Amino acid sequence: MSMPFYVPAEQQVKDKADYARKGIARGRSVVVLQYGDGILFVAENPSRALHKISEIYDRIAFAAVGKYNEFENLRKAGVRLADLQGYSYDRRDVTGRGLANAYAQTLGTIFTESIKPYEVEIVVAEVGESAEDDQIYRLTYDGSVADEHRYVAMGGSAEAIANLLEQRYQDALALPDALRLAVDVLSEAGPSPRTLPASQLEVAVLDRNRPQRKFQRVLGPRLDSMLAATGGAQVSAFSANGETDADAAEEAPKPERFSGPDTPPAGTDLPDSPD
Repeated sequence: MSMPFYVPAEQQVKDKADYARKGIARGRSVVVLQYGDGILFVAENPSRALHKISEIYDRIAFAAVGKYNEFENLRKAGVRLADLQGYSYDRRDVTGRGLANAYAQTLGTIFTESIKPYEVEIVVAEVGESAEDDQIYRLTYDGSVADEHRYVAMGGSAEAIANLLEQRYQDALALPDALRLAVDVLSEAGPSPRTLPASQLEVAVLDRNRPQRKFQRVLGPRLDSMLAATGGAQVSAFSANGETDADAAEEAPKPERFSGPDTPPAGTDLPDSPD
């Protein structure tokens, strides 16, 4: 007869947290920062099909790092919740804070009750009528929520990127300058000098000056021209504070790993919604 195997609750929580952090650290980084007319999202992502940045609702966007199928389930859940609230009540009742709270409850439940936690870190951002009204929420694998201001960095080189942003960020930047800053810090946070051309970037904005739907992807000739105008396509990088990004050392860029659709916990497996 086998003896039962006992693991203290503290050790279980520590093991889950270590597992999730290691999975997130393998992902390419994402930068979210405020600029003069809204909020900018820049991700190192060579895939044109597997998005790390997406629209949730009129004024709300979502960015994530980690395991693709897991944060995609969360994105779909957010789209469904926002559509349901906007249809049942009023579109103004759909807020970034409400979505962040819903995501926090879901992630916290998964972390506590499931054997394997989600290997994800996400940002929910809402653009307001002015910069003071903008909201940026960062959520980690265990459901913790942080109300961020000015900028956020996620992924394998998040600490190094945050240090660079602290030194260089300025309020009310123009969009080309904000894009140049984001590309610079993403480039410099790796283990060795490198360049990040437009083909390796996923860029989107929440533009407060757009009518109704504020989300817009920046791609193609527009992204090329903005990078060329600011010199962002030819960035010579240096190692920052000894931090490393596992993906930067690969000989050829690869898309985020996709392990297939898992069966998610209750409340997160939702029908596909348009991106």
